[in-house]
Amino acid sequence: MKDFIVGRLKSLKFAFKGSFLLITTEHSVMLQTSLCCIIIILGFYFDISKQDWINQTLAMALLLSIEGLNTAVEKIADFVHPNHHERIGFIKDIAAGAVTFAALGSIVVFLIIYLPYF
Repeated sequence: MKDFIVGRLKSLKFAFKGSFLLITTEHSVMLQTSLCCIIIILGFYFDISKQDWINQTLAMALLLSIEGLNTAVEKIADFVHPNHHERIGFIKDIAAGAVTFAALGSIVVFLIIYLPYF
């Protein structure tokens, strides 16, 4: 049982390290995190409902998670094949497309929540 708990704590340490690296090294994540902070402030300002907080939180988590996976795919692809390669480019484009879907979905959620206030 002790090994299990120690293992989970180590996993959390790596997860927080990865989150910190993502936020401090990737410009797209820096921008998205800044926008998420602004949206959180708007949520407090407009006193949005509990359901809107849930929807907003899920949209932000989805976007940042997919962006993290996209970054991981890009880093692995660049490590495996540092030079430009058509198939690697295809893989990276697909990963970027996933981020686009998450971003568009998040924008729709934010518009549904905040348009009535403007």
